[in-house]
Amino acid sequence: MGYACPSGHLRTPSLWQGREIVEDTILIVDDSPYIVDGLVALLKRKGFNPLATHGGDEALALLATVKPDLILLDIMMEPMDGWETLDRLKANPETKDLPVLMFSAKKITPEEAQQHCLNIEDFVSKPVNPTQLLEAIKQIFARRRDVKAESQVAKDAGVDSALIEEYAALRKSIDVDTNLLCVLKKACGMNNVGRAAPAEDLAAIEKLESKIRTDEQRLKEINEKHHVRTEES
Repeated sequence: MGYACPSGHLRTPSLWQGREIVEDTILIVDDSPYIVDGLVALLKRKGFNPLATHGGDEALALLATVKPDLILLDIMMEPMDGWETLDRLKANPETKDLPVLMFSAKKITPEEAQQHCLNIEDFVSKPVNPTQLLEAIKQIFARRRDVKAESQVAKDAGVDSALIEEYAALRKSIDVDTNLLCVLKKACGMNNVGRAAPAEDLAAIEKLESKIRTDEQRLKEINEKHHVRTEES
């Protein structure tokens, strides 16, 4: 069974129409002033409160006093790249739960996808398409809001807390893995007619597809047995 990659981003039916009152704080981490300035302008137009930093060290220093609602983190930075910045974020109890959206012109490898998929909320490729980026942001906030509400309903119904945590992790994992799968397929040229993808990449993609199917089946079992998901979701 293969997973089709959507033409835009993941399962987001619509986007903000014009400017809305959002006010969520989004921390931008990129060593390119040009990209940072562009993202600041874009996010401000959409009602967000963007914070600009120009590298991993600067971002980590700011996070000692500020806790944003989302972090946009570039991979290709110097001297500390995005993956190291992410690892430090997740190693710190004060910042480990902050959601992170990675973006980069660098093609993500199967090894990177496998190593970091549990610590990110999504991945967007550069050059950043404004519509795609905003859809990704909306998807992250919507999923986190829905999972929080569903978890509270399940808690009130007496569902075991470990099962609630598993459910929340599965909801996130399926979304992130499905998008990473599309990114990997594009990176290894599976969408190009006549181009053979490396065997190791194909194996990694098949493994990720299998994981998604397993997670989807487990999520279905939890929903059917415990009715964790709310009617509105």
